[in-house]
Amino acid sequence: MSESGICKNDVGDFLRREDWRRIFDGGVLARGAKAARGKQVSQVRAEILETGDAEIIALVTDKLGANHEATVAIWREGETTACDAGCSCSVGVNCEHAAAALEYLSGKNEARLDVAFGETPHTEKMTQGQNLRLEETQVDDEESVSDESEIQFVIRIESRPDGERLAWLPEVYASVRVRYGEHEVDLVPAGNAPPIVTPSGKIHRNRIAEMEALKILYAIDLVPGAEQAPQSLRKLDSPPRDGTLWAPDRKKWPHPNFYWQRFHHEAAPSLERRGWQVMFTQESVVKPLVFRTETWRAEIVDEGRGWFHLSAGFEIDGEEFELQPILAALVENRFLEVTEGMPEDQEFMIFLPDGRGLSLPVGRFRKILLTLERLTQFNFTGGPIKLNKVDAALLTEEEGLEVDAPEEVEELAVRLADFEKIEEVPVPEGILADLREYQVEGFRWMQFLCRYGLNGILADDMGLGKTLQTLAHILQEKQSGRSGGRPSLVIAPTSVVENWQREAAKFAPDLEMLVLQGANRKQGFGRIPSVDVVMTSFALISRDLDVYLEQDFHLLVLDEAQHIKNPSAQVTRAVCSLNSTHRLCLSGTPVENHLGELWSLMNFLMPGFLGSREDFNDTYRQPIEKSGSQAKSETLARRVMPLILRRTKHEVAKELPPKTEILHTIELAEEQKDLYETVRSLMDKQVRQAMALQGNETQIVFLDALLKLRQICCHPNLLKDADHQADSAKFIYLIELLDTLRREKHRVLIFSQFTSMLSLIEEHLNREDYSYLKLTGETKNRQELVERFQGGEGEVFLISLKAGGTGLTLTGADNVIHYDPWWNPAVENQATDRAYRIGQDKPVFVHKLICKGTVEERIQKMQLKKGGLAEGLLAGGARSLSLTPETLAELIGPIDS
Repeated sequence: MSESGICKNDVGDFLRREDWRRIFDGGVLARGAKAARGKQVSQVRAEILETGDAEIIALVTDKLGANHEATVAIWREGETTACDAGCSCSVGVNCEHAAAALEYLSGKNEARLDVAFGETPHTEKMTQGQNLRLEETQVDDEESVSDESEIQFVIRIESRPDGERLAWLPEVYASVRVRYGEHEVDLVPAGNAPPIVTPSGKIHRNRIAEMEALKILYAIDLVPGAEQAPQSLRKLDSPPRDGTLWAPDRKKWPHPNFYWQRFHHEAAPSLERRGWQVMFTQESVVKPLVFRTETWRAEIVDEGRGWFHLSAGFEIDGEEFELQPILAALVENRFLEVTEGMPEDQEFMIFLPDGRGLSLPVGRFRKILLTLERLTQFNFTGGPIKLNKVDAALLTEEEGLEVDAPEEVEELAVRLADFEKIEEVPVPEGILADLREYQVEGFRWMQFLCRYGLNGILADDMGLGKTLQTLAHILQEKQSGRSGGRPSLVIAPTSVVENWQREAAKFAPDLEMLVLQGANRKQGFGRIPSVDVVMTSFALISRDLDVYLEQDFHLLVLDEAQHIKNPSAQVTRAVCSLNSTHRLCLSGTPVENHLGELWSLMNFLMPGFLGSREDFNDTYRQPIEKSGSQAKSETLARRVMPLILRRTKHEVAKELPPKTEILHTIELAEEQKDLYETVRSLMDKQVRQAMALQGNETQIVFLDALLKLRQICCHPNLLKDADHQADSAKFIYLIELLDTLRREKHRVLIFSQFTSMLSLIEEHLNREDYSYLKLTGETKNRQELVERFQGGEGEVFLISLKAGGTGLTLTGADNVIHYDPWWNPAVENQATDRAYRIGQDKPVFVHKLICKGTVEERIQKMQLKKGGLAEGLLAGGARSLSLTPETLAELIGPIDS
């Protein structure tokens, strides 16, 4: 209930609880229920009064034909609901007539209360997608004409005459007559067709044609017997004429008003085409409204700040109708589902709140709804249909919608439709590098985004020069004057900041850079407004947020933007709060694990573009990831496509040498296998117990089990407090592989997630007198190590996966070894791309060492599923990986034979 008074829902709850029965005695309730069942209740109306109370008024006809007006008041009384009833009858208070009215509204037909309050129930509840059209058939002339006279059927639709004693009749009914020349007879449901006796002789009736007419009436849901009063009212006046009266089948059409409008629009024309004469008495049936294409209007209106709304509608007989409430009604009535497979020129009728029917062409409105579903997720309530600039542009390109749009939107639509039509902005002279063709296209794409006030993701593969393209873009913004003297802010992982500084000094020396890193960074805060580019890290942005919030930046760039894939993380909230005119994300992996990560990036770039997080999950993520919906995947891909530019090495860097991936499956040594199975059995039991308890520790126990099994695969000595003499088959395999590569004079990168494993490998390299370098999270001189390796020092470079996955160029190596697999193939690919990137002139071989039949092999199979999510989305066909308890349990199953 509302604070100010009662509402319709409160009334419905009150009636369903049947609390109202307390004010009536048992005999009154019994007589009221009998009157409600006897169809003695009519003309029920309800409203919420200005006092906040509800009032129900109903007309109840007694057995003698007298009408009584019962009035029921319902109001709040503290935390409860109370009611009182009055009536025009001699009893006056809490009588059987009031009880009959409440019994009528308390029945199973919940739509009665909606109708009483003047509302229109959903069409699908009334029609189930039915229509009253008859199949067009050729009428056999020999059957339709008798031997002596032409036959014609006449159906007359009329209103119930005034008068209290006829209140039991339907408000609208039909009578059907058969005309033989100048003579008419009733069409009798029983099929009796005696000859018509005239002074000049008998006219034999066409029994076959009359039986066919009866079938037609039943086909359009008309049933005979409306002239028969309920048993309780049989002593009342007879209907206004003799013969059979027809009315809609109430089981199929509980609201006759809706039936008769459909009859007027659909059945009547079908009957007339069969030669019937259809007659309507004045005001018997409200004529439904019919959409006319020539009155359609649609316009995209600029609201400012990159947002627009769709103003659309049409006119019928001088009356204007707005599109939004019509679309809302169609969605409520499951229009797309109901009309699936219908011919485009067929019509579908909905009903407006005032009770009038509106007939719409199926084809046109399916097109409108399907288009707006992609752009607005059916958000047709609470004001105009809002559109961002990209959606507005996409809408103007839809054929058949005929939408007028501002010049800026129409121009953007042309650019989005053809990437080659993006303005060919020359690369600024201050860039000291020859950009490859695809890099020039990337630079122009970023310029295009700024030109139209858009933000996006440059999602090129690792090693294709995202930093260089962005530096060219920043320099052009400075030289063109669009930056207005404001600095740009670049936020990157700590290890990548130095790379930006070096590349800027090398390729864009005209840009004044300010790197804010380390303990002395606060000394540079005062210089922020006066430089061209400010550099900081994700690790520091939250600590120094107050300083950055004081500055309006021209361009805000996130490098390795997957760092904000968690929308709830502190760093994500921090970068989203920064002030900038334009925003750009750089990430070769905008989707690593699930589509929620894409939403987080897009929410930073263009808040509201993909709706709220909850709406996005309902509309896209769950249908795509859980149900594998190809249609939703294509819809999402089409929406984000203009804002994501992705090129792979194979597409654009054709000068790169080939890359070969080799999967090495290794059988565990016997002692190692026994240890694996012992630990696996113990952990499997612990995991199953945790799952059965459904506690918060389930995932912790499971991850601990995986960790132990993976460590055994790498080397038994990795287990904590290990006292195992078992050899590692994988380690032995690695030693042999390294010896082979050494003899062939290859240089090698070795990646592992376990720094302790790197230490074991390091011991071997020392024993065998290998020259090597090592990089982990504790390494301070990263760049120095990189330069030494690129300068030719070291046969082997040992790198921890997390420390060396980004920000390094190690093209001096031509072999990459992944000692142990990781869940996400994108992370492994990033590591591989340290060697396989622009500047590599030798074929690259990638070795993945996997222990056969173990958790490692199962992880590798899961990788194949996960890799399809990101690539599939960007290509328009996302798939997903769903980690169910069964899948998790499968990972720690026995070793496959």
